[in-house]
Amino acid sequence: MSDRLKSIEAKQKAWQERYNQSKQRGAKFMTVSSEPIKELYTPADIADFDFERDLAFPGQYPYTRGVQTNMYRGRLWTMRQFAGFASAKETNERFKFLLAKGQTGLSVAFDMPTIMGYDSDYPRSFGEVGRVGVAIDSLQDMETLFEGIPLDKVSTSMTTNAPASILWAMYIATAEKQGVASEKLNGTIQNDILKEYIAQKSWIFPPHPSMRIITDIFKFAKEHVPKWNTISISGYHIREAGATALQELAFTLADGFAYVEAGIAAGLDVDDFAPRLSFFFNSHTDFFEEVAKYRAARRIWARRMHEKYGAKDEKSLLLRFHTQTAGCSLTAQQPENNIVRTAFQALAAVMGGTQSLHTNSMDEVLALPTEKAVQIALRTQQLIAYETGVANTIDPLAGSYFVEAMTNRMEQGAEEYFQKIDALGGVLAAIDKNFFQQEIADAAFRYQKEIERKDRIIVGVNDFVQTENLTIDLLKIDPEIEREQVQRLQKLRATRDNDRVQATLADLRQAAASTDNLIPKILASVKAYATQGEIVNVLREVFGEYKEKAVF
Repeated sequence: MSDRLKSIEAKQKAWQERYNQSKQRGAKFMTVSSEPIKELYTPADIADFDFERDLAFPGQYPYTRGVQTNMYRGRLWTMRQFAGFASAKETNERFKFLLAKGQTGLSVAFDMPTIMGYDSDYPRSFGEVGRVGVAIDSLQDMETLFEGIPLDKVSTSMTTNAPASILWAMYIATAEKQGVASEKLNGTIQNDILKEYIAQKSWIFPPHPSMRIITDIFKFAKEHVPKWNTISISGYHIREAGATALQELAFTLADGFAYVEAGIAAGLDVDDFAPRLSFFFNSHTDFFEEVAKYRAARRIWARRMHEKYGAKDEKSLLLRFHTQTAGCSLTAQQPENNIVRTAFQALAAVMGGTQSLHTNSMDEVLALPTEKAVQIALRTQQLIAYETGVANTIDPLAGSYFVEAMTNRMEQGAEEYFQKIDALGGVLAAIDKNFFQQEIADAAFRYQKEIERKDRIIVGVNDFVQTENLTIDLLKIDPEIEREQVQRLQKLRATRDNDRVQATLADLRQAAASTDNLIPKILASVKAYATQGEIVNVLREVFGEYKEKAVF
């Protein structure tokens, strides 16, 4: 230890004595993830810190400070509000409303039948059509969804996983009908099936064929849709299921490494597909913990891609990510408080260097957002961008003893998780053994007990409670929407060329039973107006369905 650090530690001991004699307010000082926070951080907490090795400059390895040299001084993050409800027509109107209000990217929310691969007239879809997102059964719906929106001018993100290849094919076909070549398309499909087995549970097929579909997407995109982000490796839903910030970081990056290894095993060079991998993180309420998480994520990804996977293209080393504020932090009690929560969470994402951001609406804990609520959420981003000054300099928290120490701790904790996952046989084996699921369940249980004991205060829930009735307008989905969607679907089936549909589905079935790339066959079926449910059923026949092992 240097003489300077010894001097600082000696002075800190003297300060500590005075601190210990001072009155404390009795709170438990810990992060949202229940990690203890020291009363003070000094250079001693980052004694081994090396500027060039651990920090460097923005746009330079290991990218702790950001993936672009100029960050927000060059271009602000994409303001991409998640939207989708009822039918394609209603959602198209919401998209145009948001674009008119200054949104800079689209993000599609699908309803549960669509997410699970069911058509709107399937028995299990009853009562769920258009409820939590937009109903998309066929190319016809996708055409309506983007009617009047030039797909060569807008970037679109689609939150879909098990049926991602099908909905992506519909988007490509819709663009072609607009006269837009697939080579010009920009956007992202979430396509992160591993986190479905871990947290969100909206799977269809077993893991191995699901991974095959993903690597088929990698290959097809490289040749035909080179600007598209083929996967958005998502920690968001892992966090929403109850994970800590560290678990979100570690499990998300472990999934990312599994996709890299799958791509390499499928015969691709890592630099053929890694530049188009992107990430999707949660931004929770603990400001500094979230900032440290993002900074650590960039550093870990860059080091692992360079040192383990031998990536040579600099773009393969860049962890680019979208952020959404924490839906699980919103409260039904005093919903206007959610505006403030969201603002703090959005600010953390920006201070952590996000490339894209969705801000939740105050009413989302109760219903899909109204136009007023979603406009406030969008204005929150615009206020941060244009009024707070935080975009004026890059990585303004760099050098903070607290932030750098927490970033280091995040990296160290993630590496420890990677070792545990490797010891279990990798991500797929760890899923099969319910490792991730149990870790998240334990963290969620601990968090809930802290709230019940009032070790953790949630304003309006377990303290500062008000008893007046809720007075907030909510968006209600007309039940007639479902009936109309089913009628459109049945009319499509009656008027399309059904011989062509069956021929394309037969080709798809044959490809699924072989090693052929599935995406051209899916695209052909989509263009023939085969429905998503029909395409999924063909793949289900060949691949089977996933059944999770129960844990008691």
